[in-house]
Amino acid sequence: MSEAKMKLPVSRRRLLIGSAAMAVGYVALSTSPAFPAAPAAAASGEALNAKFMRLSNLLINHRLSPAVGARIAEGAAADHKDMAAMMDQIIAIAEQKQARVVEDFFEDIPAGPAKEFAHWVIFAWYSGVSSPKPDAKVFTFEEALTFQTTSDVVTIPSYGLSGPNLWSQATVPLSQMPRF
Repeated sequence: MSEAKMKLPVSRRRLLIGSAAMAVGYVALSTSPAFPAAPAAAASGEALNAKFMRLSNLLINHRLSPAVGARIAEGAAADHKDMAAMMDQIIAIAEQKQARVVEDFFEDIPAGPAKEFAHWVIFAWYSGVSSPKPDAKVFTFEEALTFQTTSDVVTIPSYGLSGPNLWSQATVPLSQMPRF
């Protein structure tokens, strides 16, 4: 090939100027004040999740998944605007009673929004959904506590030939192969 046919469409000067402009843009965007706000919001969300898991562990005497707890806390925050105050109230009652299990303090929660919220939290963990209505938000299926009681006997449907249920014809033993 001749040198005339191999001419590059971009000159070195344009490439250098374009690279410098991209570097300046990156530095300008990375130092903008919008980016530091995200970690602060994440930290407040983590604090809310930690408090929700503490409340959940007081109300439910099982090993609970933090990932499911984060989903339930997010749903609770959307449905219950005064969730933080109710959590503080319930946790304070449990601490006052020096409770280790829910039976130690549940009767002392006053009737009203706090007790309804405590019932909702228990319902959400056991059912894996926000309500029994058709438009309920699903938090989990496998890790719902009502499913956990039967998970060892519930079969896993599968169409795989070598899967858990083996949904295929029964294999017939081979007869002895002829010798040639």
